[in-house]
Amino acid sequence: MDEKGIDFIKNRIAPLVRPNILALKPYASARDEFQLGGDQIADHLFLDANENSLGAPIPGNYHRYPDPHQLALKQLLAIQRGVQADQIFLGNGSDEAIDLLIRAFCIPDKDYIVVLPPTYGMYGVQAAIQGAGILKIPLLPDFTPDVEAILERTDARHKLLFLCSPNNPSGNCFPREKVCALLEGFRGIVVVDEAYQDFSGEASYCDLIEKYPNLVVLQTFSKAWGLAGLRLGMAFSNPMVVQILDKIKYPYNVNSATLELVQAAMGQASVVRAQVDRLIAARVELASALQALPCVTHVYPSAANFLLVQVRNADAIYAYLCAQGIVVRNRSKELLCENCLRITVGDAAAHEKLITALKLYETTA
Repeated sequence: MDEKGIDFIKNRIAPLVRPNILALKPYASARDEFQLGGDQIADHLFLDANENSLGAPIPGNYHRYPDPHQLALKQLLAIQRGVQADQIFLGNGSDEAIDLLIRAFCIPDKDYIVVLPPTYGMYGVQAAIQGAGILKIPLLPDFTPDVEAILERTDARHKLLFLCSPNNPSGNCFPREKVCALLEGFRGIVVVDEAYQDFSGEASYCDLIEKYPNLVVLQTFSKAWGLAGLRLGMAFSNPMVVQILDKIKYPYNVNSATLELVQAAMGQASVVRAQVDRLIAARVELASALQALPCVTHVYPSAANFLLVQVRNADAIYAYLCAQGIVVRNRSKELLCENCLRITVGDAAAHEKLITALKLYETTA
């Protein structure tokens, strides 16, 4: 990026950041002060970080602190995602990036985040923890953003706008033209949460990072990659935003085991793509089977690995399924989701058990 582009980013982002964060001098860990490439580590004696020099009680280098900047994994991700390594932040799930974004940009008891219910609940939880205000602007009945209302009701105090696309719990992708209109019109940072993007067939918004300095894209290894237990999330943005998140994160926020296992998993991208294809096909089959049931009134179109399903009595059916050992998510208390259950796409055996149970419910209700 040329100097003009860098200045453009600074002029757009710096006024949005909390002044104390801009002025913050981050903690410097032992691995910040002395860094080496992976092939050089074995040639040095490390007596700098007060680690247990006798090693760990399990195989591996786990007595050593992990790379605080996760450089090796970022280089792999940069190639896979078509971005630069300095445009990537890695954290303990996407939740860490959400937390840090609110910490970085929202002054407590002054600034706001904007959420579009029904949506992922952690945006509001993290804002409440940090004392940021929460402006809720409901999605339209078709579960898409009300762009006009968002732009009319927000001002300089509204620092972050969270867009979940595909949306949780409705499963739909937001129209790209609406997202771009918000990127151009919203005064603060627009965060596009792409946790389910791999199941959508849509292009990632990562390809717009260079165009929009106020764009942050969230992704995760928890869904399509099947690594929820490792807790690794990603935020993609311009280098200034990434540097701000790096400044305020915990020094060793991603553990060594996670870094090793995720790098190994990235070599199995073809396996992941095949699994995604299977889940998409299973999603279509499950939607059809559910729609044929009398207790189901509507199955919403989905671009994710779950279905939002409207039933005749969500509370009763949820309790019944739990009693049958089948756990789904009752979303009926969410806005626009009256009598709705969210059902994760599974394999053929799981679907057969679910459909059989729901058919039996019809005979016993």
